Amino acid sequence: MQYKSGALVRVRNRDWVVLPSLNEKLVLLKPLGGSEEEITGIYLPLLFPEDSIQSTEFAKPTPEDLGDISSARLLYNAVRLSFRTGAGPFRSIAKLSFRPRPYQMIPLIMALKQRHPIRLFIADDVGIGKTIEALIIIKELLERREISRFAVIALPHLCEQWQSELKDKIGIEAVIIRSNTQRQLDRAIFGDTSIYQHYPYQVISIDYIKSDSHKQIFINECPELVIVDEVHTCAKPAGASLSQQQRHHLIHDIAQKENQHILLLSATPHSGKQEQFASLLSLLKGDYNELLSLLKEDYNELDLQEKRKEFAAHYVQRRRADVLKWMGDDTPFPHRDAGEYRYNLSKTYSELYDDILEFVQKLLKTKEENKYRYWSALALLRGVMSSPAAGLEMIKNRIQKTEETMDEYGDINPILDDDFGIEKDFTPVGVIHKTNWSVSENQKLKAFEKRLEGLHDIQQDYKAAETVKIITKWLKSGFNPIIYCRFIATAVYIGGILKKELNPEINVQIVTSEDPDEVRTSTIDHMGMSKHRVLVATDCLSEGINLQDKFTAVLHYDLPWNPNRLEQREGRIDRFGQTCPEVKTYLLYGNNNPIDGVVLKVLLQRVREIRKATGISVPFPEDSRTLMDAVLQAVLFNFDRKPKSTWQQTELFSDHEDVHAKELIVSNSIEEAAKREQKSRSIFAQHAIKADEIAEDLKQSDDAIGNPDAVQQFVVQALSFLLGVQITPDKKGYLLYPINLPQILRDTLPQNANPLKVSFYSPTPEGYIYLGRNHLFVEQLCQYLMIHAFNRTPKYGPARAAVIKSKEVTIKTTILLLRVRNVISEKQTAKQLVAEEIILWGYKGTAVDKHTLTDEEMNHVMDNVYPTANLSHEHKADVLNHELNQINQLQEYFDQIALKRAEHLIEAHERFRKVIAGKQYKVVEPVLPMDLIGIYIVLPDK
Repeated sequence: MQYKSGALVRVRNRDWVVLPSLNEKLVLLKPLGGSEEEITGIYLPLLFPEDSIQSTEFAKPTPEDLGDISSARLLYNAVRLSFRTGAGPFRSIAKLSFRPRPYQMIPLIMALKQRHPIRLFIADDVGIGKTIEALIIIKELLERREISRFAVIALPHLCEQWQSELKDKIGIEAVIIRSNTQRQLDRAIFGDTSIYQHYPYQVISIDYIKSDSHKQIFINECPELVIVDEVHTCAKPAGASLSQQQRHHLIHDIAQKENQHILLLSATPHSGKQEQFASLLSLLKGDYNELLSLLKEDYNELDLQEKRKEFAAHYVQRRRADVLKWMGDDTPFPHRDAGEYRYNLSKTYSELYDDILEFVQKLLKTKEENKYRYWSALALLRGVMSSPAAGLEMIKNRIQKTEETMDEYGDINPILDDDFGIEKDFTPVGVIHKTNWSVSENQKLKAFEKRLEGLHDIQQDYKAAETVKIITKWLKSGFNPIIYCRFIATAVYIGGILKKELNPEINVQIVTSEDPDEVRTSTIDHMGMSKHRVLVATDCLSEGINLQDKFTAVLHYDLPWNPNRLEQREGRIDRFGQTCPEVKTYLLYGNNNPIDGVVLKVLLQRVREIRKATGISVPFPEDSRTLMDAVLQAVLFNFDRKPKSTWQQTELFSDHEDVHAKELIVSNSIEEAAKREQKSRSIFAQHAIKADEIAEDLKQSDDAIGNPDAVQQFVVQALSFLLGVQITPDKKGYLLYPINLPQILRDTLPQNANPLKVSFYSPTPEGYIYLGRNHLFVEQLCQYLMIHAFNRTPKYGPARAAVIKSKEVTIKTTILLLRVRNVISEKQTAKQLVAEEIILWGYKGTAVDKHTLTDEEMNHVMDNVYPTANLSHEHKADVLNHELNQINQLQEYFDQIALKRAEHLIEAHERFRKVIAGKQYKVVEPVLPMDLIGIYIVLPDK
């Protein structure tokens, strides 16, 4: 006997659906209405008698199934929400635990359009949803069987977040591979198989896999798809550090594999330096770095158009403004309240800084010139103005041996806020240690050390005192802030002050790169249990990490010297998923601190102005060394011109032509960087996919499998109407009282709250549980209701049949719930898919009249019709049996409904095939007859 895909069979007193199998001796079965976890295989040569497979048909409703018509909608939603394989062209939609925004489907379509292999760079702005877009691509490729394995290569501190996102959003259990997990994973493997071959779904620390001892093995055995998160940290600039070179060489070598799918993610792909951008573009295709010449003023328009068309297939970059209203779908982003707070240095602190400035000026005027003296000058100025603790740590440890070596940096200035993902929040003691200090210079530094020790007090440190005031004010206004510091010493210092000065009930935590990755994750997760919380962090938490669900404000305690770093910090809270309508992002600067003044006025404020006007975040200017030279020299020129302790931020730039020249250098660098970025976005803009090309398919997908509105309606009505469970709306969602829930449903929810706060929409408000269509509670509720419906226990399940009289109709009206299984296959391969959908179909009069109801008429009957007269059970049974007999006699006509729907699906797949210009898919045939799930008859009450 041959078992046809999609056929309904009976095994072990249960109905099963036959699934496609590549082995003719192995029959794959999924329980009808069951989950994929229940898929079972029967090996025919070893078939046991009790496992005999019998053809069957789905049982039609009978008079025993008669019940309340108001439950018809519940059964309809229970069935369609239980589907995990939809019949539309998007295979993965039904298996996502979230409803994608329409714009988030564009990268998927771009990936499917490509010829083998897939090479795609997603460079959307911070907070738009690159991770979501990557997850959709992963799931779709798995469902299409284009891949069977994948690896996400991420920065170490992002591994847990990726693992959580994979599990929560697409139901995939991935292992984290890094130094502290590798042995444990190895021990679970029998034989000589490597961890890269054994585990199909991997999240790998880039700093683990880049090493020579692991790199080549992984390259040889890596999965078909590799996703590289924060790929800008793998750029290869001139004079790159050893660490940076290893990262770039790893991804570069993976990209050289002929059939390797690669997905690159970065919100800041262009660091401002063309060479670095070129090194990333070359990962897509070796000659793509030729596109960089198009950024010049004299490019040829014809060459540009051809290159743009080619490149548009592999690179997508959208600003927030591009996605706020896309295909009529609003994407809520918070309003960003950006500004500055200022403070004045205390007299004692100002005098110390004056003396250090004078010291630095003399330091740079000595005959001995090397990069360490220059970097030490910047380090001292920046460290002392960061905090007394940072300045003290630099000076105090200058003569101590340190494991830190300059090899880690190569020729990269360790004082600058680079964009390479290297955690450099420690004070650059190694730089100061390598500087050749004279005896007199050491004496000066020793004196500075003693003076700094006396400034660890908010009575002397007005910067810390102002921070306490700001944070207190924000907390009272309901904001939960993050305070970003440049150095570990500063974070520990200000964190300690806040713990001392703030109310003990406020949860203040400090996170730096000294904390292991798992400790950072645990610390932040536990903070969510506190109503009021303050996180003090270094830039180890400024990249990639999602903090929008726990924090609503950012204070830059130390000004970043890189526009990319500014946007990355603020993007932790100002992103899609932030439920607070407004977030605060404020800079704290010293009113009489010359360096703060220069950085603020000519760098950060200008960058913010450009972003506000154009929506574009400006990358770091091409020649960052020149820019920082200008900053330093502007401060020193101003120092020469003024007496001590009299600088004001408003007076930083006078008529002194040298100072004006330095300001002009910085300003021009910013403007040029902004122009390059704007031109880059114009050239590399995504125009290949049009909204209307996917709008209809997304709408049909919503109709077929249910959107968040359907989930909410189903859960609320099922609990309150059928199960007698209290669920009441509140300001941000619903309050669910689980006490009356059946145990099988109660076990799927947290056990420690009554009521539970639940929401059916994403982004989900803080403190609420998201109940999406793939949440275990929703899945179990669907199964629970369907089991009771099909087992004819209407007390706990919706009715499969109803006959009522109502004044809402003037002629007999019948609604049918029909389930159809469609076998979809590729024209060019033997791959098949069994997809389910439910068809809501109705008619007036008799079926023979073929007076079909519109969608609006059917929805009106299901939602609004109610009995206005009593009918005996016998009368209802007679009406139902008569209608069922008519349907049986018109089986060919009802089969045509399924075939007509199949034609629509063929059109959808062909339309999608044209969009992606890829493989052709065809609905081979619906499995007939369709399953009659429910029948609801409304008689006129005249």
